[in-house]
Amino acid sequence: MEITIANLLPRISKAAPRFELGIKDLQSSALPLGHAADLDINMSLNDLTSNMSQSLLFICNGHGEDVIALEIIKRLLKKTKNQNIEVLPLVGNGEVFNSIKSNNFRKIGFLKELPSGGFSNQSLKGFLLDLCAGFLIYNLKNYFIVKQKSKDKFKIIAVGDFLPLFFAWSSECEFCFVGTPKSDHTWRSGPGWALSDFYHKFKGSEWDPWEMFLMKSPRCKNLIMRDKITANNLNKKNIDAKFLGNPMMDFVNEKNEKISNIISFKRIILLVGSRYPEALKNLDKFLNCLQDYPLSKNLFILLPLSINANVIQIQSYLNKYGFIKQSEVKFLIDEDSVWKKKDQYLVIGKGKFNLWANMAEVGLSNAGTATEQIAGLGIPSLSLPGSGPQFTKSFAKRQSRLLGGSVLVCKNKKNLLKHLSLLLKQKVHRLEQAKIGKKRMGGSGASKKIVDSINLHLLS
Repeated sequence: MEITIANLLPRISKAAPRFELGIKDLQSSALPLGHAADLDINMSLNDLTSNMSQSLLFICNGHGEDVIALEIIKRLLKKTKNQNIEVLPLVGNGEVFNSIKSNNFRKIGFLKELPSGGFSNQSLKGFLLDLCAGFLIYNLKNYFIVKQKSKDKFKIIAVGDFLPLFFAWSSECEFCFVGTPKSDHTWRSGPGWALSDFYHKFKGSEWDPWEMFLMKSPRCKNLIMRDKITANNLNKKNIDAKFLGNPMMDFVNEKNEKISNIISFKRIILLVGSRYPEALKNLDKFLNCLQDYPLSKNLFILLPLSINANVIQIQSYLNKYGFIKQSEVKFLIDEDSVWKKKDQYLVIGKGKFNLWANMAEVGLSNAGTATEQIAGLGIPSLSLPGSGPQFTKSFAKRQSRLLGGSVLVCKNKKNLLKHLSLLLKQKVHRLEQAKIGKKRMGGSGASKKIVDSINLHLLS
């Protein structure tokens, strides 16, 4: 076959000048071969085309972005057999991608968990800690990896905000941008008296001018936003942004029949985040609040843990607040272990969020993506922000406005317990708080639409 193709290339070049670059141009069987192209040439071209691959690089910068990229990658691998897909996570080690078992996929780049957990923009302290941990050096190395991709005819899908967008733009490759973290709901909802609100109003979008400049690149073939209002505001600036639904709702189950095993309890889900040690501080705060909850009887607490959680540390906090491990009690909801304190039950399970999220009535949530997902399921939640680096007071307020108040920011323990009691006792109030959040997040199915759009605008 190698000899046949080698002999044919000069003839193809003469017959059709569009084939002089070979690999990329032969992807379309509709290209004219000229009068010199005989049956043998056609057969050789078909063989060559059938073995070709489309090389894609995903760049993402956050836990939620990783999960969205994961779903898109899985769908692309199923859709096209000959795709070579790489992913470059800019935050953390991209552990979520280890679930993909395919010879056509690999993780690349210099990967490291940073002290801020990827939220160095939330505080000066977080930025300085990341800087000392080699943040700039690692990003510079990853930048040069991306710069090399144009030589290999890669196409890039950036998921996140400015950094992956900048990497994609600077690569000189054609790219698609899925802008997940920014929404114009954050400055158009609520009181709107912060300096940032006036700044965003002046710009007409939460996206900054330099980001919009990159979006206007002729190499940006597809631009997808997380909600309609954000896409519309970019459209007003002659930026062709699309809204295809929110992919975050594709990763949680809307129903679970096993809820019948715990339906008689008042059910709370604790979302402490995936960034450690901050997640442990969040767990400590919530358990401290619940020990003084006046209506603690028949309380069932779901504690889904991230894959990177240290179970021994988690258990030490449960012991601290009087929970005792139960070896004989089972609720058969795929829990890893059951704990009891008087009339309260608590279950823990690694990687169980998608399975358990729909079982809760109320959430206590100091998390990012997971809070948005339970809001989309119609579950209201309460947050109690701390010192960060991720879940600060400013982050919590922004999130509350993003979700239309579906998550309420509590000033202190007393305030949280008051709202918790109200939500658990009054179903009407609970549904009222959840209504807007569900509308803001939308339903499932966006990932398929995004993949179809990528195929149409970037890969065809």
